[in-house]
Amino acid sequence: MAPTIRIGVLALQGAFIEHIHALNSLRDTEHISDAIEVRTKEDLASVDALIIPGGESTTIALVAERSGLLDDLREFVKAKPTWGTCAGLILLSKNAVHTKKGGQKLLNVLPVTVYRNQFGRQADSFTTNLSSPCLQEVSEGANEPFEYVFIRAPAIASIDDSEVEPLVMLPPGHGQTEVSENGVLVAVKYRNLLGTSFHPELTTDNRWHRYFVRMAFGGASQNIKI
Repeated sequence: MAPTIRIGVLALQGAFIEHIHALNSLRDTEHISDAIEVRTKEDLASVDALIIPGGESTTIALVAERSGLLDDLREFVKAKPTWGTCAGLILLSKNAVHTKKGGQKLLNVLPVTVYRNQFGRQADSFTTNLSSPCLQEVSEGANEPFEYVFIRAPAIASIDDSEVEPLVMLPPGHGQTEVSENGVLVAVKYRNLLGTSFHPELTTDNRWHRYFVRMAFGGASQNIKI
């Protein structure tokens, strides 16, 4: 049998079920044995890669801590393929600006500084189509523009390690803070980590999920199942 990986989606709060649907849409063409909701230590220990979805980053961290999952999450993301989208990006980051009063707990693994709610309130949500060279390798045929969905999204204000690879820059004209003057960085890759500001799970285009699955398959070679 061909090797496969099991991918989990952290299901404590936020848009986790949409990620499950996107992953399931790839099971016939990619190396996915299963896509599961992760709520416990046992769930987390059973997967080879993880998606931390959008939602409310403070709430996700609080629920993880109260359920005894936070420390296990910290250990998982240090070594195994992990993708943080929107709130998940904030949680992965080493530094977050404009957090709620009292701050919030971070997983402290992705060396970037993020601005919470860079694009304003819920009413300021928007979509935009952008061509993304990083998706060329997972595009079937022509690399069509991807529809990027931003909902109370963070932005990556700075890259704090030379190993961080910038993937997608949103052109000037969007955003609510000074980091948008020359465009806004909204996707990065760093070792086993992928961080994105937007919500690819809210579109019918599964190329970002395909990108992560292939990244995860390559990075989970010691954990794949035969």
